Amino acid sequence: MYNIKAMDPISNKKDFEDLTIKLRDLAYSYIEKYNPSRQQTKTFLLKKYLTKFQGSKSRKEVSEIIDKIVFGLEKNNYLNDALYSDSKARNLYRRGYSLNKITYTLKSKGLEEKFIKNSIEKIKNEKSDPDFISAIKICKKKRIGPMRPIANRELFYKKDMGVLARSGFSYDISKKLLSMEESEFKKLLKLI
Repeated sequence: MYNIKAMDPISNKKDFEDLTIKLRDLAYSYIEKYNPSRQQTKTFLLKKYLTKFQGSKSRKEVSEIIDKIVFGLEKNNYLNDALYSDSKARNLYRRGYSLNKITYTLKSKGLEEKFIKNSIEKIKNEKSDPDFISAIKICKKKRIGPMRPIANRELFYKKDMGVLARSGFSYDISKKLLSMEESEFKKLLKLI
């Protein structure tokens, strides 16, 4: 009637330790390959548990195991959300993301608000007008606005405005950039 294995504390402890070791090994390989945030690591380990191990552990037990593993990784500086936030924000900025889009992307990675604010402030302190510079990069990359031939600029104005809006840039920055002459735009490109 009763499950004898479930009542045996020695075999349960062994299962618990095996699961901890397996999940810790998965966490190390994941960190080595992707350099994730704390939340991404927790999500990865939970998904791996659900797909690979499918044990009889309760959700609370599994989340406690995962929390202990993640805490150990943070303690040994394998995971550092502040450093992750700074490096990810700089990388996204270099790719031409607006500050709004960088903030949204970092929030979707599960980072705390304080880390995101610090990263955004660092970018603002390094550059005089980071959104305008990022908008210039997007125009160059997507070949819109001043990069289009003069004959086509009027035809594609709304489309270009939409591209910049979806990239997270304000109406004023988009309008300023799309009204810019090609020669002036090329001078700005050389300064970046």
